[in-house]
Amino acid sequence: MTSAGAGPLLREWRGRRRRSQLDLASEAGVSTRHLSFVETGRAKPSRELLLTLARHLDVPLRDRNSLLLAAGYAPRYQETSIDAAISQPVRASLERLLATHDPYPGVVLDRQWNIILANQAAQRLVSGLPRTLTDPTVNVFRISLHPDGLAATTINFDEWCAAMLAQLRRLVMVSADPALVELEAEVLAYPNVAAHVAATADAVGLEEPPLLLPCRLAVAGGELSLFTMLTTFGTPRDITIDEIAVELFYPADDTSAAMLRAAAGS
Repeated sequence: MTSAGAGPLLREWRGRRRRSQLDLASEAGVSTRHLSFVETGRAKPSRELLLTLARHLDVPLRDRNSLLLAAGYAPRYQETSIDAAISQPVRASLERLLATHDPYPGVVLDRQWNIILANQAAQRLVSGLPRTLTDPTVNVFRISLHPDGLAATTINFDEWCAAMLAQLRRLVMVSADPALVELEAEVLAYPNVAAHVAATADAVGLEEPPLLLPCRLAVAGGELSLFTMLTTFGTPRDITIDEIAVELFYPADDTSAAMLRAAAGS
């Protein structure tokens, strides 16, 4: 890739973040003219300038490497498998967090929200799903919204579907990941999701929103109501760690808490 390739990439990220040249240049400590020359390929940016602009644009580490490569520089950030020996302290911390969270479900997600680690409670939650939705990977958006997945037992599907679609849209906008773009197209083609989108296209929410939106599932013991919390690593320097998120599910009421404890005990 040539240095001219870095300019269009920078311009694309600046547009995605809705930042003006003046705003970004002032924040990065360069002139608007120089930033304009970099974006049009008339000036070759230094490695340090690229990283500074990427930091101010909150560009993911994977895409910062792409910027560097486009400008003719070596990648800055490595991508280490969570199973590698050097990653064992991180993996051990994640496994300890998930184990401690039991009997409540907890999962570790990658960039596309594929589940890469799960505690026993989470495994029980998806154990009855079709193999077509869980093999080879389990994707949270797919199992939550597919008509043969958890959507079939989600009591408040319209509310939960709207929240999940909004989250998926945010991920697509933030990362521009082609796999997420493809996943969004797949999910929007599900008949139940398409019906939801068509039915709510002109709807305007006037009611006061709840403090937290739970996912309410119809299960054998009654209704299981769960809300979630997302956690990420601070100051990551590795692509894999930068893209990892931990999703922890909590019972929204005492009945749901008792149901989860009973399921773990059995």
